[in-house]
Amino acid sequence: MRYGFVIPTGGPREVAGLAGEIEESGWDGAFYWDGICIGTMDTYDPWVVMAAMAMRTERVRIGAMLTPPARRRPWKLARETMTLDHLSGGRLVLPVGLGATDDGGFSKVGELVERKIRAQRLDESLEILTGLWGGEPFSYEGEHYRMEEMTFLPRPVQRPRVPIWVVGAWPGEKSMNRALRYDGLLAYTTRGEVTPEDIMAMKTYVEEKRGAGSPFDIVWEGQTPGEDPEASASMVRPYAEAGATWWIESPWTPPNSPEDLRRRIRQGPRGSTSELREARS
Repeated sequence: MRYGFVIPTGGPREVAGLAGEIEESGWDGAFYWDGICIGTMDTYDPWVVMAAMAMRTERVRIGAMLTPPARRRPWKLARETMTLDHLSGGRLVLPVGLGATDDGGFSKVGELVERKIRAQRLDESLEILTGLWGGEPFSYEGEHYRMEEMTFLPRPVQRPRVPIWVVGAWPGEKSMNRALRYDGLLAYTTRGEVTPEDIMAMKTYVEEKRGAGSPFDIVWEGQTPGEDPEASASMVRPYAEAGATWWIESPWTPPNSPEDLRRRIRQGPRGSTSELREARS
């Protein structure tokens, strides 16, 4: 089990500083978020912010939870991701999904918000991304996107590609199979709640389709009380035992000011249990 931390508040400099503290405190990933205009929230461009995060860290994975390719031009996203992968020395991960339609970047600018259309655009975008990352002549003809032959160089640092985590809504077959084509799934269910039993069922499905032992991440988000290491460990353990490979600490709701985040970050994964401190020493 690896541990990430989402930074949902703060200006670009604050977020970059918090990313540095995430690394220093023993976490495995520092994550931001991707939005255009959601209510009156202070919103910054994720690729600029993640560039600053990359410059303040050396070890942790970096990514945005999560990017909806349906409202981005896939060739532009290919350039952004490749550049950030180079800047970070090969530490980028790309979590993707259909996106939230309450973002004005969907609903207020004429983007098509029908779920089926967003799903189709997601599929086509991922095909274009992986095609362009290959560094070979590539063209595409789809229902939503068309591009004449181009060669994108340089390739990303990571091989065979930047890891892609895709939302998988269990037991939806289309959603799950989309995730299985890539490198990991962000665990959701069609009913909303995700239990350790759901994670176990997803893991079994992954192994049946991809084969046991095939590298594949199962990612789950939650919040743990950093001041109580034993309670934190008891919350995470059932998901780890069920097959989750990442726990993303996700303080999306207040209290989550930069100072609140800093306090939890410094407590470390699972509240910095002695077992974890020894493992990291």
